[in-house]
Amino acid sequence: MTEAIKVGQLAPQFSGVDANGNRVKLSDFGGKWLVLYFYPKDNTPGCTTEAKDFSEYVQDFQELNAEIIGVSTDSQTSHCKFIQKHNLRINLISDPNHEIAEIYGVWKLKKFMGKEYMGIERSTFLISPEQTIAHIWTKVKVKEHAATVLNYLRMKK
Repeated sequence: MTEAIKVGQLAPQFSGVDANGNRVKLSDFGGKWLVLYFYPKDNTPGCTTEAKDFSEYVQDFQELNAEIIGVSTDSQTSHCKFIQKHNLRINLISDPNHEIAEIYGVWKLKKFMGKEYMGIERSTFLISPEQTIAHIWTKVKVKEHAATVLNYLRMKK
């Protein structure tokens, strides 16, 4: 079990493959803000809304020197289809073995309709240009979450 991540600590290093097959790692974002958000599954209602909302604000985040990365256990192919189907403007990383999710402590026991299973708990980490954890949102409710993250980042600037 990984120790819980706390605001102020160095962000855990990660590396994964995006929808285009490119290797993406935390060190790629040195000097920039990074919104690293974890979501359960491509093409499900909540996850689609969240991805579309973040896509809608891409320009606003970029004006604040911030990039957005979504992470789920879906495959690179699934991410490609998800991006194309919904015209997403954000980068998605495939984490099929939930290694990144585990490092960030969001791979959790979940319950649905009486069944227990392991899965991603919807969470967002705001990582500073110095690569420290600036803020953490856990058990995220999708409605207005992207706007909440954007407004928080505006206050930090």
